[in-house]
Amino acid sequence: MCFVLLGGKQERELGRMQAPGFCPHCGGKVEAVDVESEWRLCFLPVCFKIKRKYYCTLCAKRLVLYF
Repeated sequence: MCFVLLGGKQERELGRMQAPGFCPHCGGKVEAVDVESEWRLCFLPVCFKIKRKYYCTLCAKRLVLYF
């Protein structure tokens, strides 16, 4: 018996805007990117999530916020 799962994650950028603060690594400007991720199973959408990710414009590192 063989199972083949056809699916995956697809991401789409919704928008970009400048965020307050500076990169702790290089001191560059921080940019906020809104991303919509869609999980699919056998080409049927299962879950939609919208997340905000932060990137440095100078060194292109992804920045993570800890509360």
